[in-house]
Amino acid sequence: MRVVEPPAPETRRWVDLVGAVAAADAVRRGDVPQGVADETSARRGEDRVDADLEAAAACGARLVVPEDPEWPQWPFACFALADKKELAPPLGLWVRGPGSLADLTDRAVALVGARAASGYGTHTAAELGAGLAAAGQTVVSGAAIGIDGAAHRGALAGGGPTIAVLACGLDRAYPASHAGLIDRIGRHGLVVSEYPPGAVPARHRFLVRNRLIAALSAGTVVVEAALRSGAQRTAADARELGTVLMAVPGPVTSATSAGCHELIRQGALLVTRAEEITEATGRLGVELACVPERPQRQTDVLDEIQARVHDALPPRAARDIAWLAVEAGLDQDAVRSALVELERGGLVEYREGRWQRPARRGPR
Repeated sequence: MRVVEPPAPETRRWVDLVGAVAAADAVRRGDVPQGVADETSARRGEDRVDADLEAAAACGARLVVPEDPEWPQWPFACFALADKKELAPPLGLWVRGPGSLADLTDRAVALVGARAASGYGTHTAAELGAGLAAAGQTVVSGAAIGIDGAAHRGALAGGGPTIAVLACGLDRAYPASHAGLIDRIGRHGLVVSEYPPGAVPARHRFLVRNRLIAALSAGTVVVEAALRSGAQRTAADARELGTVLMAVPGPVTSATSAGCHELIRQGALLVTRAEEITEATGRLGVELACVPERPQRQTDVLDEIQARVHDALPPRAARDIAWLAVEAGLDQDAVRSALVELERGGLVEYREGRWQRPARRGPR
């Protein structure tokens, strides 16, 4: 993990073939296949095992490898679906926090989006994060400014765990303005990185990191994103890894929602509520989203004839049955019967031989 720059598909295959101990010895000697040499030659002499473990322990982190019970075996099975070297699984992960990585990723959803988020985007991300936490799902994101930070805060406010995947060593807080947030995540959830202690953030590392956010989650929700953004890269990784890809719509005039609209046109699932996300990623046929309540009117229960008679009534004037029959195009007996039912429902009033709609009563 110290001598390669992730992703390192050839080194990962070499480790799977000969085992981690033998692979490390071979790398030290330089006795490795050409593909592995290409990935390790620049740093082959940087043997800092003890220093890395000590630095990790000093910041409360631990090393998790595929042989550990905590390794997310099932979520990471999606890497086998991808035929891209950019989507190679990690050799190991540095983890800080009280939770088990395997347990917290059993029901996890990624919320990602723009750093330059709008108020609409951050509000939506926080609401979705809180809703998912209340439903018992783990929120995964990258701890960045904007949508990521709002999603983490929403999950913490909802009383649920959240996982922050960093593009630097766990002994660094990036961005520095989120040092307090990352510390809270480390106390109530998990902070994760495949980069060793001391590693500094770099642009390419953020893009590489995004594949882990997608892989650790059953689904990825893009809350707000421009047409060209890191969130779009995470969405592309999620699609390649075969997980559920979702997007939140925004104003058609908003540049920070243009990427979401493009994803929806390309087949991403449109979501607006945490319940819809849970339905898409949760247990099949069990965690179904409730149908939103719709406004009800008194006239919704009317049959066709009653509705025609009610529509024929002028907003303010009163009319007799003969006039209503002509206006509604019905015979007088049908109108008379309909008026009786409308009166029972409080939709008409009878006054001095004529019928009218009830006067509206304003608040006192």
